Amino acid sequence: MSDEKTPAQAWRILALGVLAQAAGTLLVSTPAYLIPLLHVQRGVPLAQAGLLAAAPTFGMVLTLVAWGALADRYGERWVIAGGLGLTALFALVAVPVSGAVGLGLLLLAGGAASASTNAASGRVVVGWFPKSRRGLAMGIRQMSQPLGVAVAAVAVPPLADRFGPAGPLLLAGVVLAVLAALCAWGIRNPPRAAAKAAADTPANPYRSSGFLWRIHVVSALLVVPQFTLSIFGLVWLITQLHWSAVAAGIVIGIAQFVGAIGRIVIGHWSDRVGSRVRVLRWVAVSGVVVMLALAGTGAVAWSVAAAVVLIVATTVSVADNGLAFTSVAEAAGPAWSGKALGAQNTGQFLAASAVGPGVGALITAVGYPIAFALVAVAPLVSIALIPPRDRHWE
Repeated sequence: MSDEKTPAQAWRILALGVLAQAAGTLLVSTPAYLIPLLHVQRGVPLAQAGLLAAAPTFGMVLTLVAWGALADRYGERWVIAGGLGLTALFALVAVPVSGAVGLGLLLLAGGAASASTNAASGRVVVGWFPKSRRGLAMGIRQMSQPLGVAVAAVAVPPLADRFGPAGPLLLAGVVLAVLAALCAWGIRNPPRAAAKAAADTPANPYRSSGFLWRIHVVSALLVVPQFTLSIFGLVWLITQLHWSAVAAGIVIGIAQFVGAIGRIVIGHWSDRVGSRVRVLRWVAVSGVVVMLALAGTGAVAWSVAAAVVLIVATTVSVADNGLAFTSVAEAAGPAWSGKALGAQNTGQFLAASAVGPGVGALITAVGYPIAFALVAVAPLVSIALIPPRDRHWE
């Protein structure tokens, strides 16, 4: 595919991919925004509430590579549409469930099904867009996660306050069912070099260099501040800085929306700079700075300043995803990109699964400011692991 030409339908497919993953993220993020209901109103310990919030993320860990392998073998269209349909089913079945164990298991299953969009929608972007536009396109695609979180932050607290967990779960189930139908109708698998694939046995990119392994580890480290803020940012504003649940939800929603726009800007910037890893390094350095700034404003309880820094920190914390995804897909090549993106997500969500209970326990032990400062260690360590140069399969 020429670097100068982008097929018109690529943009439609990209839009559907963004909406598909945003819908999956809505379900995955819902239990995090149930924490004020569970912890503040019902007295559930923060670490236990964080464990419930981590259930869908852990479910994703179990299936990401498998979904990626299915996309490599059968194409992206039905992997995305079928996965969304299953996610909708689990969300709707969970609506009447009140027990923590049953709800946790259904959220685990819903997260496992939603992983289809993470592995396959990135593969669609790489397949339909030329190299010179992939940073921008992947940045747009990566808007889906903060957009889904933003919708959850704004919608879940008031719905949960009025209807309990059933209200947000019903919303997620309906949205997922609609998107499953739209993706089945509108997504098309990208053209593949069938003759070349048949003639050549693609080499395993994990054996030829350590590039992919390093990107996977870096991404797992950088996801720690991202999920710390997305899981505990809302309850921090409410319990420590005394914001109302609605006002705090609006702040988190703004933060996620700005973060979504930031992913597009960072992706386009990497196209202009001509390097994903160079920009990734700048993002990692910024991650250390903003987490320390958040710890400082929280320690002195500057409520408005802390909210502003939270928005900036959230924007920085999500900026690396598109860069890393594009790097992984470009280094792995079309025959391995589904599995490699699945492995990429697996590492990220393994780390993310530990954030809920782990950082929840840390906050309980030392308080929010010190916990935020300690979380800054993760992006600090990642700086030394970022590869010095990009790698391309072509």
